[in-house]
Amino acid sequence: MDRRVLPVGKQNFEEIRQEGMMYVDKTQYVWNLASTSIPYFLSRPRRFGKSLFTSTLECYFRGKKDLFKGLYIYDKENARGEDAWTVYPVITFSLSSGEYKNPDGLSDMLNSVLENVIQEYDLTGRYAISGETLSVRFRNVIMNLQRKTNRKVVVLVDEYDKPLLDTMYDYPEQEKKNRDLYKSFFSVLKDMDGYLRFVFFTGITKFTKVSIFSDLNQLTDISLSNDFCSICGITQEELETDFQPEITSLAEEEDLSFDECLSELQKMYDGYHFSKKGVGVYNPYSLLNAFFNRDFGTYWFASGTPEILIKKLQNSDISLVRIGEGVDATKDEIENYTAENDNPIPLFYQTGYLTICGYDREFGLYALKFPNDEVKYGFLNSLVPYVPG
Repeated sequence: MDRRVLPVGKQNFEEIRQEGMMYVDKTQYVWNLASTSIPYFLSRPRRFGKSLFTSTLECYFRGKKDLFKGLYIYDKENARGEDAWTVYPVITFSLSSGEYKNPDGLSDMLNSVLENVIQEYDLTGRYAISGETLSVRFRNVIMNLQRKTNRKVVVLVDEYDKPLLDTMYDYPEQEKKNRDLYKSFFSVLKDMDGYLRFVFFTGITKFTKVSIFSDLNQLTDISLSNDFCSICGITQEELETDFQPEITSLAEEEDLSFDECLSELQKMYDGYHFSKKGVGVYNPYSLLNAFFNRDFGTYWFASGTPEILIKKLQNSDISLVRIGEGVDATKDEIENYTAENDNPIPLFYQTGYLTICGYDREFGLYALKFPNDEVKYGFLNSLVPYVPG
């Protein structure tokens, strides 16, 4: 039997659909979000599907109907009649790559996105873009896009925090410069409701001192929402429904029964919870790699530990015993992040090394623990040298 094409390392929805790769349908969440005009923020660990979901939103707002055939959203959208598959102008900032340690790295990236939009939509003549600063150019791009297309503008910002995480410890002056640039640039969105159809930010961390959260006080954080707990990641139901051939193949390779293979997959890659009561999810990166390689490897952990986490561990006095036994944190602690706080627990949660395993309503405390064996033993083998005691 021919093996299905798995989207290992793929983050582009259009490419996945056009090339017939396996896709777990997350378009119900696209529908639920896009049915509103509320600006949103989503935090999830690295390699958890944030970029793919952002790409899916982009394709939807660009009206690429054929890509969604057979998916949840297809019939829902068609039922809207004449308003179905409306094409909106989209500005997408994909910030996962860039030379953000360089003095002009972030400004060059932002300007490059604006220049691409200007060319794509031919903003010339009466719609030509002026402005000496990036923030003024950004405002004028949004306004002229809306005027030229007669459609409100969609703004998608993926991995907004990468320029800050890259510079926070070793390049503090550049981190401040990047943060100040963000303050002037994205604060443009604050007073432009009349021009904006939809705004969506993703990141690993939610920096409380970054202007998108202090200035854009209407940005709705869905990171801990029960309604969106499985917006990224693979649920047990999705695993057993969508990946039966891959589970069977892996089981045969490892001389396991189907049920034994499911049990091993659960121990290795399941266990992530991103809300009080929400369903748990598997790490999609590790799951796809396990199926592709037909081996229970430590794929997510082996793909790299954020440097910021190592730095935070080196500067903290948290003990290995405390981490291993599980810890408690308030909602504010796991939602927000400040570099000045030496407590690494919020960062452990946001980067995916700890996950929610319970909630004490009386004291407002979330219980956190290692999600699965991949993370637990990867942590013990790789990060112990950075933990005091």
